[in-house]
Amino acid sequence: MDERLKLYGFNNLTKALSFNIYDVCYAKTPREQKEYIAYIDQQYNSERLTDILTHVVEMIGAKILHISRQDYDPQGASVTILVAEESQVPVELTGETVLAHLDKSHVTVHTYPEYHPDKCLATFRVDIDVATCGEITPLSTLDYLIGSFDSDIITMDYRVRGFTRAEDGRKLFMDHYMSSIQNYIKKETLERYDAVDINVYQANLFHTRMLIKEMDLQNYLFNIDTHELPPKVRLEITNNLRQEMIEIFSGRNVF
Repeated sequence: MDERLKLYGFNNLTKALSFNIYDVCYAKTPREQKEYIAYIDQQYNSERLTDILTHVVEMIGAKILHISRQDYDPQGASVTILVAEESQVPVELTGETVLAHLDKSHVTVHTYPEYHPDKCLATFRVDIDVATCGEITPLSTLDYLIGSFDSDIITMDYRVRGFTRAEDGRKLFMDHYMSSIQNYIKKETLERYDAVDINVYQANLFHTRMLIKEMDLQNYLFNIDTHELPPKVRLEITNNLRQEMIEIFSGRNVF
C-alpha cells in the first residue's frame, strides 16, 4: 500500500496464497526411484520445512503462536504454524490470559513424493499455503519460496476475501493494487520460466503457473552421470522429463 488506509475498525480482509512446486527426477531402476524418494524425503523433512516456514513468517512480519510438525511413514511431511500480527498476540495480565482480536492466520506445508510406474521418473511435490488477515500480504515471500526448492513447475493462487470498511462507511474489497502474481516475482526469476496467468479480477482471484525453460540433464539424473549414457538414451530421458513437466504444467494428460 502506498498510503495507509483510514479504516473504521480493523482491517479484516483475508488473503490466501497457495504455492505448489514440482521437482521431477530421472531414476534408472525401481530401486533407485525408491532411493530418490527416501533421499528427497530426508532433504525436506519437517525440521527443514519448519525452518523455511519460520523465515516466511518473519518476512511477512507476523508472530508465531504455535508450531505443529510431523514426518510420515513411508514418506512425506507436514508443518503448520499459527501466526498473528505483532499487535494482536495474546498477553497475560495479572495471572489471567487476555486475547485481543486474533488474526486467524496460518502457514502450512505438505510434501508428496511419488514416482512413475513405467518411465523411471520420480516427482517431488510441495504444497505451501499462507493465510493472513489484515494488512499482512504473503506475496513478498514468493522469490524466497521459489529459491528454497528445486522448482521445475510452479502453480500459485492468490485470493483476497471479505471486506473491510473505510471511515466514511465505504466497503473496501481490496487494500492494495493487484494485476498479476508475476508483479511480485523478481525479473531474473521470471526469465528462467515460461509463465501464464488466469485472473478473475471481479473476484480478486489471481492464478499464475510457471514452467522451467532450460534443462541441464545432469541436474535431473539420480546416481548417474550423463557421460555414462549414449546420446540416444540422453535424448529419450530428456523427452520423457519434458513431457512429464508439460503434463503437470497443463494439468492434463497430453502425451
